[in-house]
Amino acid sequence: MEPQSRPMTEARTMQPARSPSGGEAAGPPDPAGNADLSPLNVALSERSYPIHIGAGVLRRAGPLLASLAVRDAVVVTNATVAAHWQAPLMASLADGGVRAQVVTIPDGEAHKNWDTLQAVVTRLLELRCERSTTLIALGGGVVGDVAGFAAAVYQRGMPFVQVPTTLLAQVDSSVGGKTGINHPLGKNMVGAFHQPRAVLIDTDCLATLPPRELAAGLAEVIKYGAIRDAAFLAWLEARMDALVARTPADLAHAIRESCRIKAEIVAADEREQGERALLNFGHTFGHAIENALGYGQWLHGEAVAAGMVVAADVSRRLGRIGEADVARLAALVARAGLPTTSPALGFERWMALMGRDKKVVGGTIRFVLLDALGRAAVTAGVPDAVLRDALP
Repeated sequence: MEPQSRPMTEARTMQPARSPSGGEAAGPPDPAGNADLSPLNVALSERSYPIHIGAGVLRRAGPLLASLAVRDAVVVTNATVAAHWQAPLMASLADGGVRAQVVTIPDGEAHKNWDTLQAVVTRLLELRCERSTTLIALGGGVVGDVAGFAAAVYQRGMPFVQVPTTLLAQVDSSVGGKTGINHPLGKNMVGAFHQPRAVLIDTDCLATLPPRELAAGLAEVIKYGAIRDAAFLAWLEARMDALVARTPADLAHAIRESCRIKAEIVAADEREQGERALLNFGHTFGHAIENALGYGQWLHGEAVAAGMVVAADVSRRLGRIGEADVARLAALVARAGLPTTSPALGFERWMALMGRDKKVVGGTIRFVLLDALGRAAVTAGVPDAVLRDALP
């Protein structure tokens, strides 16, 4: 699976990123990657919570959680993550006076299923966890989604905290309260909305991330610029090489801006009744790829990257954006080390898989398409002829 690059148009002169409300967004943090220590806030009334971002955040987890009156906790992780980050997290929790035990689940998207969920809930029962026990998800998107779903259903709801260790989880799945598991017939088709009490994002965790996993996370970062913030997209074009090289300041800035955008959207539409659906740009096509090939063959971010390029091409075929816009997005995706072409599934297979997407309403597939780079909209009723020409 080699990314297919297209000619790169010249990046625009970088201007400070601006929020949709017009205010200037936070600038890049210091060269060490320490983001502004003031946390971002996901504004959900009494269920609002902070997102702490920066180097060394994991080692401050104990005091941060103690300030939230966390006393007993269970850490859910996998062996790969545990080898790097379990010990420092447990030490920090002890320093904060938080008593914690560990539940380890299998690594990989193939294990995001009922069996793993059942194993977590069974272990919580064996440990005699109470409704007040806090569940801490230490890992990537699979760990966060499974642990969050377990927290949502165990004794009808227990508090949980996200400590994401992959870039994709840091910028996407750890924020917003979506939890769940996959079903053989569709990705993330079983789950619940259950907001965390806090999200602790330690940029140091990215040092141990394999290059392919880092690239997968960059797909979601690119998504935020494509759907919501043209200035951020231009910044990504200017700094993509530095992001791939893991320059701490640039990674911290990309994470903070991504979380800022997602927090604004979630605060406006927590349960995806409207605006939040924009966060699925590229996902309708991407989920079909993951399902067709078998979960884990393509990483989620890889499938989303290819899906974004298809969505941009559909937007072009509908006259909403130009060919130069499609080429510009595809070039940025390729520079991140991601695929720009989708596997040839066959039109009928594509349509059958996308027909089970969560955005289907009244039997009609709704797609997130671009009206411009930096502005997206949910669109229903795309003609089959357009999709047939766009899909491999």
